[in-house]
Amino acid sequence: MDVNSNRSEDLCNNGGTATTPTEKVSMEIHSVCLPPKKSTFQKLKHRLSDIFFPDDPLYRFKDQTWCKKLVLGLQCLFPILQWGSHYHLKLFRSDIISGLTIASLAIPQGISYAKLANLPPIVGLYSSFVPPLIYSVLGSSKHLAVGPVSIASLVMGTMLSENVSPAADPILYLELAFTATFFSGLFQASLGLLRLGFVIDFLSKATLVGFMAGAAVIVSLQQLKGLLGIVHFTTKMQLIPVLTSWSWETIVMGFSFLSLLLTARHISMKKPKLFWISAAAPLTSVILSTLFIFCIKSKAHGISIIGHLKQGLNPPSANMLYFNGQYLALAIKTGLVTGILSLTEGVAVGRTFASLKNYQVDGNKEMMAIGLMNMAGSCTSCYVTTGSFSRSAVNFNAGAQTAVSNIVLATAVLVTLLFLMPLFYYTPNVILAAIIITAVIGLIDYEAAYKLWKTDKLDFLACTCSFFGVLFISVPLGLAIAVGVSVFKILLHVTRPNTVLLGNIPGTHIYQSLNRYKEASRVPSFLILAIESPIYFANSTYLQERMLRWIREEEERIKAKHGSRYQKSIAMLSAVTAMDTSGIDMVCEVKKMLDKRSLELVLVNPVASVMEKMHHSNILDSFGTSSLYLTVGEAVDDISASWKPHP
Repeated sequence: MDVNSNRSEDLCNNGGTATTPTEKVSMEIHSVCLPPKKSTFQKLKHRLSDIFFPDDPLYRFKDQTWCKKLVLGLQCLFPILQWGSHYHLKLFRSDIISGLTIASLAIPQGISYAKLANLPPIVGLYSSFVPPLIYSVLGSSKHLAVGPVSIASLVMGTMLSENVSPAADPILYLELAFTATFFSGLFQASLGLLRLGFVIDFLSKATLVGFMAGAAVIVSLQQLKGLLGIVHFTTKMQLIPVLTSWSWETIVMGFSFLSLLLTARHISMKKPKLFWISAAAPLTSVILSTLFIFCIKSKAHGISIIGHLKQGLNPPSANMLYFNGQYLALAIKTGLVTGILSLTEGVAVGRTFASLKNYQVDGNKEMMAIGLMNMAGSCTSCYVTTGSFSRSAVNFNAGAQTAVSNIVLATAVLVTLLFLMPLFYYTPNVILAAIIITAVIGLIDYEAAYKLWKTDKLDFLACTCSFFGVLFISVPLGLAIAVGVSVFKILLHVTRPNTVLLGNIPGTHIYQSLNRYKEASRVPSFLILAIESPIYFANSTYLQERMLRWIREEEERIKAKHGSRYQKSIAMLSAVTAMDTSGIDMVCEVKKMLDKRSLELVLVNPVASVMEKMHHSNILDSFGTSSLYLTVGEAVDDISASWKPHP
């Protein structure tokens, strides 16, 4: 069907009357054509390809031999095979330095974060051994440092301890932690396999800013007990009994090392080149406090210590996975929540550092790698792990070149597990509390919250809902409320899209918003509208009412000025990326209403998919060949040349 034939008019032959800013310029009127014909299967294939394979992951396999395809397939599954053949000693020197540097941070953090999840400290070290090895083989990031993280540890500890006491039933609690880790990994790997990574995009940055701040406040308050050395709290009202329920030795040590850690963190933030100070501070604090307690062990009765930690490699835990019973739903729910959070953090951190070095991280490969390492970890006494921002930042600044830095990290943890565990016997618990508080304080990003307030009030609302929801209700409900606010924002934009009244910028063929561009002026006898969204069943009624309101207001404005009645309404559809049957019906209804009022509706530049649907619905027959234009300028010029406006 030829929708609109080419028309070329000499607009100078219009009696010399200047009705528009562009009327004196001769212009060729271009046609609006239909897209190439495709079968339903071809359209579906193209659409699914755009949804699930936007990066065209199979492009390297085209025109290759079967042998080459096999090699490329193995490299796709195991990225280490892709860069491993080019690995050399110079890269290893950089990786071993960065690996040992992050090990000095990962060992004390692993012990601390395990306690944050209400798990035995040794589980934190186990989780810093197996997952980094698996990620180094499967991951696509060169700088992501893998291990336990504060957010996932907090969420797991909070959600599981609400139903099962880690002190009263430690075996069941440990089983649920491993099971939640398994389901977390299964969920993450499934997203990567099915290429459904867009699911994690529902956790917007605004939601995460509020969530992490709320979680940081809760964690800090939880660690006050360890920081103050409170074993039991008195109910007496006098000052002396209250103070004697605290351990002054613990308070002095705790706040001294907390000040040291915060100072080191502040220095590294102000001077990024001194990152090693912040990286070395946790391990230095552990060593110094352990030596101090060892030297005064006969007098340090008021300071609690870690005690005995089991030596040896990760014991198998596949037999501890909890797949039936009354707590299975709790394990699945905990796994899903921690899986989404850890996946969001891991992918975001990996992409952040990849952008700094100008290479690309495959999001789906990252989901597969993180998911498989958590599934394997659940069978080797590990709990949820992902890429840590703090350790990855240290890894990046230490000069890591490849994922071998994770292998070096795992090797250092292996040596610790086999030979150095007795050295942690006298490590005071207060140091772990100080390390946790230092780590989570960095999660309170008040600058990001202020930026949200200045930029987008709805994003700020999602942030505050997440913050107060986590703080006063619970972690999962707080997240759910924040996600609900974000989804409401999406629905608001979909159901109440923007419509703009356009005018001409003098001396040009450019038509822009009258409200935004003060130099733009109305075109006599025309009402030009731009719709800036897809037209769906959810917004078709609103758009119809909004367009009729623009028309009514224009008539009232002209009547108030005693001007001539406008004759044409131009709807610009170039920003309408999609349209369903309700949208088509809406356009037909608006046209009928305007026809009854002796007004005409003209459409400008519908996109290919919209044009095709309008063609198949026969709506174009009612418009005619002279009611479709490629640009607003061509529409105004062509219509102006065909009639002389009323004075």
